[in-house]
Amino acid sequence: MILRNLLFLLPPEIAHSLAIMMLKRMPCREPMELPESLSVNFFGNKLRSPVGLAAGFDKNAEVIRPMLSFGFGFIEAGTVTKYPQYGNKKPRIFRLVEDEGIINKLGFNNQGIDYFLKQISRAKLDNYIFGINIGKNSTSQDQISDYVDLIRAVYGKSSYIVLNISSPNTPNLRNLHNKQELLELLKSITITRKSIDSSESTPIILKISPDIDQQTKENIAELALEYRIDGLIVSNTTVSRDNLRSHYNESGGLSGRPLFKLSTKLLSDMYKLTKGKILLVGCGGISSGIDAYKKIKAGASLVQLYTALIYHGPQVVNKINLELAELIRKDGLNSISEAVGCD
Repeated sequence: MILRNLLFLLPPEIAHSLAIMMLKRMPCREPMELPESLSVNFFGNKLRSPVGLAAGFDKNAEVIRPMLSFGFGFIEAGTVTKYPQYGNKKPRIFRLVEDEGIINKLGFNNQGIDYFLKQISRAKLDNYIFGINIGKNSTSQDQISDYVDLIRAVYGKSSYIVLNISSPNTPNLRNLHNKQELLELLKSITITRKSIDSSESTPIILKISPDIDQQTKENIAELALEYRIDGLIVSNTTVSRDNLRSHYNESGGLSGRPLFKLSTKLLSDMYKLTKGKILLVGCGGISSGIDAYKKIKAGASLVQLYTALIYHGPQVVNKINLELAELIRKDGLNSISEAVGCD
């Protein structure tokens, strides 16, 4: 808490850069042992916990191993783009302390795919479960070719790949939720994956926006099933500003506690629409074991967090793990997987 208070004296982006710098110098330690009831099968890999780190924290794949030591079952690095880009102009991160929320309008700032892959090869991550989250460059004239080229670059180098089509901070990105554009994207990705790997062994997951109507939800579910997308991350940040106590007129994506209700309702809807046939990852507003459990009971097999780290520090991860294990025990379940979609 003392460290958090010190970091809160700094502008958010400087505090984040400082945290990454400290983590890079931190000696890797063994994570604490967790109850077996939390272990999850993830496309043939055993995760020690269903709780993962969401994309956005480790944009350049620099601290995957240190972050795993805090108790995460898996890490998602990125969003990474083909070419390095600065992102939107600063300031572009804002703390909503009263709401335990964050508004960001970063715009996929990152060092580009070449730097990203160098970090992965240096860290020797062969036995670690992590995903690579990919997105388009803001100046790209052909969004789909960006994703295709990135799939070719990263395929087989991680446990899974995420197509991020849902950040509100990159121009026209969310247009990929439109049925025809999403169809073209998924068709191109499917052809590309098959051309690289006929057994389609690396799972591909789609990260969607919480700000979508019923028809868009139905279209996404239909196309994800048709093109055999392996999973959905539900969801990215929101542009809505409902029921906030903090007063901010900034544009950008809102994450943290204010996103919980909206993203969990979408999660439940997508579980029903996909008939439980696609792995769902619940993301948005998790800061306790009960939050994670609600996501799982709404249909998530895995959950992710990021903003909770800012407000509660890295110790929140194992706190959530142990609370989840206790909730399972109280409900008389042997495994967290038994709770998926039970609501």
